[in-house]
Amino acid sequence: MHRPTVVATPQPINLLGMDSAALTDLVGQWGGKPFRARQLQRWIHQRGADSFDSMTDLARSFRQQLAENCVIQAPTVSTEHVSADGTRKWLFDVGRNNAVETVFIPEDDRGTLCLSSQAGCTVACPFCSTGYQGFNRNLTSAEIIGQLWHAKRVLEADRSSARIGVTGDQPAPDRVISNVVMMGMGEPLLNYDQLVGALRLMLDDHAYGLSRRRVTVSTSGVVPMIDRLARDCPVALAVSLHAGNDTLRDRLVPLNRKHPIAELLDACNRYLEYAPRDFITFEYIMLDGVNDTDEHAKELIAIAGRIRCKFNLIPFNPFPQSGLKRSPPVRVRLFAQRLMDAGVITTVRKTRGDDIAAACGQLAGEVSDRTRINERLPDRAVIAINQERG
Repeated sequence: MHRPTVVATPQPINLLGMDSAALTDLVGQWGGKPFRARQLQRWIHQRGADSFDSMTDLARSFRQQLAENCVIQAPTVSTEHVSADGTRKWLFDVGRNNAVETVFIPEDDRGTLCLSSQAGCTVACPFCSTGYQGFNRNLTSAEIIGQLWHAKRVLEADRSSARIGVTGDQPAPDRVISNVVMMGMGEPLLNYDQLVGALRLMLDDHAYGLSRRRVTVSTSGVVPMIDRLARDCPVALAVSLHAGNDTLRDRLVPLNRKHPIAELLDACNRYLEYAPRDFITFEYIMLDGVNDTDEHAKELIAIAGRIRCKFNLIPFNPFPQSGLKRSPPVRVRLFAQRLMDAGVITTVRKTRGDDIAAACGQLAGEVSDRTRINERLPDRAVIAINQERG
C-alpha cells in the first residue's frame, strides 16, 4: 500500500533570542541591509512588539516575509504574584512539565530583575530550594531574554497606567528595569553559550542597552567558564562563596570539590583584569551554627586580603526540605561588624518577597528532574549541619 510522503513543516525562527550578529545575518540572507536588522531589534526589545504588523516603518513585503518565517515568542506566564513589599514573581512555563521563576525587586533608586538560566540546577547546594528539584535542561537564549522581555512590557505598561494624571514634578525613573542579575534558578555558567547570547542582547544599545556594571552573573564557582566570560562578555561578577574553608564549602557548595577556594580566588583575580567593576561580590548566606561564627568571619577577612571584594551577607530564607535555620539578626550584625572593623566592605541583604517565596534561595518553579537528585542525596542538608557541629 502506498503511503503518502509527509513533508515536515519548518519550525518558525524565534527572533527573541537572536543577538545583533545573528539577526543581521538572517536579514542579509533575504537581501536586507544591516539597518533593517537594527530596526527589527529595536521593535522587539525596546518597544516590546509581539507582532510584525505593528512594525510600521518596515516594508510591507519584509513584514510579510517575517510573518511567514519567524515568531517573537517568550515563555508563557503560568502565574504571577505580588508581594506586600512590591516584589513581583512570575512563573514561566518552559514546556514538558518544567517552569522557571523570575523576580522583580523595586527600590527607590533602581529596579532589579532576577532571571533564571536553567530548569533546575545540578550544583545541589543544601540551602537552595532549586537544588532540591534536580535538573531537566538548559534554557535557550530566547527563554532567558524572554523573561526580561515580558517583565519590561508588563512593568512599563503598569508605570504608564499609574502615571496617568501625575504631575510633572514627580518624574519616573528612566528605566523600570535598571539592573539584571543572573541569580534565579540554575547555574548560569553551566549554560554558557545561551547565557552569553542573552547577555549580549542585554548590553546591546539597539536592544536593552544596559551597562556592563548593571548586569551581574552569579556563579557557584565554575572556574573555566569564569575565564571564558572574562574574554567573551565581561559583566559584574558575583560568587556564591558561603564558606571560607574548603571542608565546609565542599558540603555547602558541592562544586567546590572540583574547583576549591584557592583555584576560585585565582580565577576571580584574573577576571578583575576585564571586569567593569573593580571588585568581586561574594555572596554569603548566614546559616545558624554552620558558617556564622567569629572564626568563620576571620576566614573571610583572610580572603579579602587576597582579592578586591565586598561581602553580601544574606539572611537564610527557610524552606521545608533544608533542615537549616537562619542566623539570628544579632549574630548577622556582629558578623558584619567584625568584617567591617577589619576594613572589608560588607552589606547585609534585605529580605524581599519572602511572603511569596521570591526571596534569595526560595526559587523553585517546577522541574521534571532527570538527575534523580533526591534519591542520590536525600540527607545532604542534615549531613552538612551535623558534620560541622560535630
